[in-house]
Amino acid sequence: MNSSGVLTISSDGDLILLNGTRGVVWSSNTSGRVQGSVAQLLESGNIVLRRKDDNSERYLWQSFDFPSDTLLPGMKMGWNLSTGVNRYLTSWKDDNDPSPGDVTFRTDNIGMPQLVLRKGSEKIYRTGVWNGVRFSGTGPLSVNPVFIPIFVYDNENLYYMYKFGDRSLVNRFMITQSGLAERLVLNEGESSWNIFYTSQDDQCDEYGVCGGNGICKLGNTPICKCLYGYVPKFQREWDVHNWSNRCVRRIPLDCQQGGYLKVSNVKLPDLLEYSLNKSMSVSECESECFKNCYCLAYAYSDIRGNGSGCFMWFGNLIDVREMPQTDSQQDIYIRMPASELYNKKKTRRVHISVLSSLLSGSLLLGFLIWCFVQSSKKKKGSATNEMDIDLPIFDLVTITIATENFSSTNMIGEGGFGIVYKGTLATGQEVAVKRLSKNSGQGLQEFKNEVILIAKLQHRNLVKLLGCCLEGDERMLIYEYMPNESLDYFIFDQHRKALLTPKKRLEIVMGISRGLLYLHQDSRLRIIHRDLKASNILLDSDLNAKISDFGLARSFGGDHSEINTKRLVGTHGYMSPEYVVDGIFSVKSDVFSFGVLLLEILSGKKNQTFHHPEHHHNLLGHAWLLWREGRALELIDDISFVESQVLRCIHVGLLCVQKLSEDRPTMQSVVVMLSNEGVKLAQPKEPGFFMERSCTEMDISTSEGKFQTHNGVTMSELEAR
Repeated sequence: MNSSGVLTISSDGDLILLNGTRGVVWSSNTSGRVQGSVAQLLESGNIVLRRKDDNSERYLWQSFDFPSDTLLPGMKMGWNLSTGVNRYLTSWKDDNDPSPGDVTFRTDNIGMPQLVLRKGSEKIYRTGVWNGVRFSGTGPLSVNPVFIPIFVYDNENLYYMYKFGDRSLVNRFMITQSGLAERLVLNEGESSWNIFYTSQDDQCDEYGVCGGNGICKLGNTPICKCLYGYVPKFQREWDVHNWSNRCVRRIPLDCQQGGYLKVSNVKLPDLLEYSLNKSMSVSECESECFKNCYCLAYAYSDIRGNGSGCFMWFGNLIDVREMPQTDSQQDIYIRMPASELYNKKKTRRVHISVLSSLLSGSLLLGFLIWCFVQSSKKKKGSATNEMDIDLPIFDLVTITIATENFSSTNMIGEGGFGIVYKGTLATGQEVAVKRLSKNSGQGLQEFKNEVILIAKLQHRNLVKLLGCCLEGDERMLIYEYMPNESLDYFIFDQHRKALLTPKKRLEIVMGISRGLLYLHQDSRLRIIHRDLKASNILLDSDLNAKISDFGLARSFGGDHSEINTKRLVGTHGYMSPEYVVDGIFSVKSDVFSFGVLLLEILSGKKNQTFHHPEHHHNLLGHAWLLWREGRALELIDDISFVESQVLRCIHVGLLCVQKLSEDRPTMQSVVVMLSNEGVKLAQPKEPGFFMERSCTEMDISTSEGKFQTHNGVTMSELEAR
């Protein structure tokens, strides 16, 4: 067979593809005869057919209307509601066969729109329904340096598209025959594509991973649990992490009684057995669901303002996951029997009962006060009531047994707050127990601060808090155990540093940067860590980085960008100039600490105790001198590395430690700069604390460095919060 082909324009003005025998293999099939049409390949990648005398964008035919496996900037994926045309992506059959495969990614227009990835008819991944602000299973559609996402939903159009962010970065979105949706970036001057992200970012993105009426919580072990009021249909299967069978009601519903339990920050269930009324008000939605005995849950379809529209579900709730807290919170209200609501609301009722008793008479009031005084004597320091903390509470006996009575052989760390012990629970799970000493500079407020903040954070690069212990004088935090201890255990040790390959060091840097980006931007409240340092970066069994120790962290929202404090807390060598001099801290203070940490990871030297025979600058000053002289590579530890990657990391590190906070990049920019070599970087300015120390100061710093624990030294003067 003759496999040669010709692309040409027919006498009717159609774009046609001919085989070797001049037979028509494909035609654009434009309606009507057009004399003098021309075909063009535009810079956008769009092949268009237009009239020869028409230079406008009124095309007779364009390839962007017929996408294959790739979405390019300017292409639309979705519906023209006027004509009923639906444009979607279809994978290749295999790497060498571009004929249509069985994986598709399309905009489902059922109820409210959502983007769904399928293999055949089976759903693999979905974004969750559009709620007026975002897809309920994704973050906000935010602008970034690589691409600008756009979602249009009106009477005539329903589509997703994106535009270029930085035109020096060529990027495309595509689906593979294996069932992945990926965004790829081609840096300027390179010939191979880099993966910027995949839509299926974690286990909870797998469609229906927790079965019917289950919820996926990424920070949990295991990740799946039944929604409140439900239990596994087959417990033995759940015990071995087979969650395919659904959860069932623990107590049957009574149509005439009961109410609703609010579950916050979720990806809404898939639209299977449901109804939607877009005009219904919030109060009408709950009332309408309660009238229908088959209505098992409801949610607002549009969360803008005070909410409007009404989703109601009548069957199993499929593909629900917990989402990070954002300002655009998506909630669902699940129908519960009265007894389940009673158990959930029992704490509140106890408080009301106590209040009524207090008002009943002075005698009872005096008795309660006496009881409180006696209780305080027995549990000194336990002012943090268990009811104030939405976190599992471990009793002292359990932790004592787990740590072998806080044996010195189980010690894995020590700092200004106290000691960290390794423990093993009765279930076999290994944990790290942070036990605050009675003389700890980290007081009750710092303890509560750490519990409240980290308990609500979920990110793969943040250490997971499993629970706490509040008993008598004891205040303890129980974390997931990190077998490889902290980062400084490796990078500042002559022998262990060799275990961190260049690739692993860069992965650790990226992990820390993504964790900080989550704290600064993606969590519901903007969180400033304030004590980012090598000893507060823990490493799991695969040497993945996890940010820990939130005792000094602060959160704020609204329009606040910085806070002024009269008292300093943190660690010397990592604190920014504006914080040390003026007591002002912001997200840019963390950026400065990250820059210090980045340079320490690359050099294997500690900023505060660094010394050089030719000058008396700290590590930042030394890096700046080498950069100005074009000798930046001399900063690097004695390991093999890719020069371009390391030079870029040094460049980014110096941008982060610039003297003025307004000159430093945000963590979002840092992540983009580190992951994409095509992004152009500004020239760094002089770093903070660029001044030579005296010889005496150098001797003291070096001497003190010999006696520091591997957790470093934390300033422990308390400030009012």
